[in-house]
Amino acid sequence: MRFNFGSGRLQPAEKVRLKADTTSITPTLAAALAAFAVAALAAAAAQTASQSSAMAPSGTPLELGLAGYAKVLCSAVFVSGRDAAEAFHNSGYLFMPDDQLGTVTYVVDRSEKLVRMTSGAVTRTAKFYGDQGCIIHSQKHDGIFFSPVPVQTRLPDAISQPWPMGDRPSTSERPPDIDSSHLAKAVDLAFADPDALTAAFVVVYKGQIVAERYMPGITKDTQLESWSMGKSLTATLFALLVKEGVYRIDEPAPVPEWQRPGDPRSAIRIVDLLHMSSGLRFIAGQDPDYTPEEGYPDHALVYTGAIDAFEHSMTRPLQFPPNTEGRYRNSDPLMIGWLIKQAVTRRGESYLTFPQRALFDRIGIRRQVLETDPYGNFLLTGYDYGTARNWARLGLLYLQDGIWQGQRLLPEGWTTFVSTLAPAWKRPVYGGLFWINGDGALNIPKTAYYANGAGGQRTFVIPSHDLVVVRMGHYRGDRAGMKALNLALAELMTATPLER
Repeated sequence: MRFNFGSGRLQPAEKVRLKADTTSITPTLAAALAAFAVAALAAAAAQTASQSSAMAPSGTPLELGLAGYAKVLCSAVFVSGRDAAEAFHNSGYLFMPDDQLGTVTYVVDRSEKLVRMTSGAVTRTAKFYGDQGCIIHSQKHDGIFFSPVPVQTRLPDAISQPWPMGDRPSTSERPPDIDSSHLAKAVDLAFADPDALTAAFVVVYKGQIVAERYMPGITKDTQLESWSMGKSLTATLFALLVKEGVYRIDEPAPVPEWQRPGDPRSAIRIVDLLHMSSGLRFIAGQDPDYTPEEGYPDHALVYTGAIDAFEHSMTRPLQFPPNTEGRYRNSDPLMIGWLIKQAVTRRGESYLTFPQRALFDRIGIRRQVLETDPYGNFLLTGYDYGTARNWARLGLLYLQDGIWQGQRLLPEGWTTFVSTLAPAWKRPVYGGLFWINGDGALNIPKTAYYANGAGGQRTFVIPSHDLVVVRMGHYRGDRAGMKALNLALAELMTATPLER
């Protein structure tokens, strides 16, 4: 892909125009296994989005690209606290048709907490809505279709509690069996290439933070773009309901529209959704048989279309028999998200505060920004923001087999389920809304598994070495970042002894 960018520090309501540049980005193998295949999305940019339901309005790639770009920049500024010009350069451009990038201007309105992104006569807007983060406004409605809800933690100030429930520095000595020189080298490697744009790197060994570093301007409290690591969070939230007996993963997905007589989608089980093997026809740029003639990918439309993402996913027809074809498509985790919403609202509970009270407060996470579509549905397939320490806590929950400080939070066997190869996947790389290292592509054991987000967001759970490793960065650095990360992982394997 070729892109253009602007520079300079943005002031309130300052307007910036992109300047010509000839830098290019090539997707890495790791990126191809993550949320987006950038090259395929670029090919799709020549097409107009199809109108397949009332919840999938038509729009040109330019209109949709500007909407996604505005949202990502809005979140970078108002959720992450990043400099607007830096974020405009390094994040969000992936949604734009390449040949239109040089025409884009933007305005950050700090008083209204919104971003307007413009190319020619087209302008799209995203606005900050507090604890629901930034949300795209549709072209026909300058607002959203639900009432934002404040999300508050019940936990005391983080400095009042030691890790992992808080952030008070540990007084314990570092585990003696870790090799400090290799550990230090691993951290240095993660940040060695400035093109990697590594924002955060955290290593947890035997439950302790043994290494932690951030790029300038980023701290342990910065809510960073996490992208598809949110899919693993979706699996975790759903696991809480499985433990309560609300759902069984082997049962047919209880979607009324799918249970009508003669509907082949009635064969889709919950486990098929968790395995991304439902068979729903949900066009994705990374599909091996994708061509631009198929139109704008559904996989991207849920991010850029300002649509009801749950409704759009639910209304897709079947393309493959369930559990016969593993495809990385946003429809399946979105439908798991729909099931979560149904269960929570049926009980008369607040859906938008459910993650905080049911999970985050229990594992020391005081704030994690989970963004929604304009209809108030969590878009945890990619629009989620968290600190590196927050993701380390989630990884630690899995490393401890779903047990937190002596209390079982996840169902027994859940960590085995998510880290076991989904049977319909042809390559040994996907489990239950977690990726697995079954092909040995990474310098960690094949038994390791991880949350994986676009732009090089990773949370590794490595049981054999009693390790959790979190790496986060800005999207443009993905290619170089993944090379640096793999080198760092090799050093960490040398730094820590084999435990089991």
